[in-house]
Amino acid sequence: MREQRPIAVDLFAGAGGMTLGFEQAGFDVLASVEIDPIHCATHEFNFPFCSMLCKSVEDTTASDIRNQSKIGDREIDVVICGSPCQGFSIIGKRVFDDPRNSLVFHFYRLVLELKPKFFVMENVRGITVGEHKKILETLISEFDKNGYQVEENYQVLNAADYCVPQSRERLFLIGARKDLDLPKYPQPITQPALPNNSQQKNLSPLPHSPTVWEAIGDLPEVEQYSELLETDCVVAKYSQPSNYALALRGISSLADDYSSDRAFDLSILSSSLRTKHSAATMERFARTSQGEREPISRFHKLHPAGVCNTLRAGTDQYRGSFTSPRPIHPFTPRCITVREAARLHSYPDWFRFHVTKWHGFRQVGNSVPPLLAKAVASKIIEKLHLSPFKPKDIKLLGNDNLLKYDMSQAAKYYGVNSSIIHPRKTSQG
Repeated sequence: MREQRPIAVDLFAGAGGMTLGFEQAGFDVLASVEIDPIHCATHEFNFPFCSMLCKSVEDTTASDIRNQSKIGDREIDVVICGSPCQGFSIIGKRVFDDPRNSLVFHFYRLVLELKPKFFVMENVRGITVGEHKKILETLISEFDKNGYQVEENYQVLNAADYCVPQSRERLFLIGARKDLDLPKYPQPITQPALPNNSQQKNLSPLPHSPTVWEAIGDLPEVEQYSELLETDCVVAKYSQPSNYALALRGISSLADDYSSDRAFDLSILSSSLRTKHSAATMERFARTSQGEREPISRFHKLHPAGVCNTLRAGTDQYRGSFTSPRPIHPFTPRCITVREAARLHSYPDWFRFHVTKWHGFRQVGNSVPPLLAKAVASKIIEKLHLSPFKPKDIKLLGNDNLLKYDMSQAAKYYGVNSSIIHPRKTSQG
């Protein structure tokens, strides 16, 4: 009988980017906490074997997490956290007393209550500068007083250095109990996952920094499918994939991917609801040079040989109901689809998002790219002195209805108040 895989808890789980990255590194994420019912439902669809606590971390205790999951009395190997970033964001208002900033201290509280061997906190680089740096320094100091060592020379990692076709810089704070060795930060991945002379079947080397076109070039052109004006899924014909796309489509797998395989139909193109652009908008998009911004919308047109600019999420009504700028496809005069954004974020094709474009892009833009999370998680695995292994069973995905709920339906499903998240003023899909 094989030993158990190490276990993790994901706080501020969102749709599950960190959850997936840690699963790919060899962890079983047994419990996730997320306040947004829409995100909870998407997470549950993709990880039906993970216990979802749909509530604020402010109202969550270690007992809640242990008793409402399969963790029970087991020792937790790592607690991971991608706490809300808006209060620290360099492009935002960076208000030092933003109440969301206090959420990082609930992360601190839950780490002390859960007593994991390690923890990882991800946030925007804005927390490392100005007055916000005080929050970070206070957090490190408090952990040190309570039995945890933290790498004080913390690093901002760029997803593009870890085989993600997107320039996205994020701070990662790594901590360990003082009786354990502190993990190192992952070095940029400049070598494929397999030696070039490997003859193993069904394993694909992943190139360093895949390009935009290597990421999305094999995807069917959505403009050819009228069904995608009404639905986000269709059976479609794919083109020749790159090594990167081979892995994300599930045709081959990487040597160091220890996530469970999912049962899904490779012929289905999902998360691809089309956007209806006006003729004038399409003309402006067509005139825009690759790698440049369209002057009216300020949308960035992707360059096929480059990497994507940072994908961002929209905002709720409390912060203006803004839809985040969506990049323009490098060849077709339209904004990219949620699936194309997911490819540029390193999500595999079996991973699905909410059926609306607004929620789908929000879920991608708010999340940690799985391959970046996996690189960090692999360094935790090393300090656990474990040999990761891939589960033999194929996991089933959840009920499709989880991806179709509006906020009130999702809140009802989880038995929470629908006003827990500020609603949008707009009705865009």
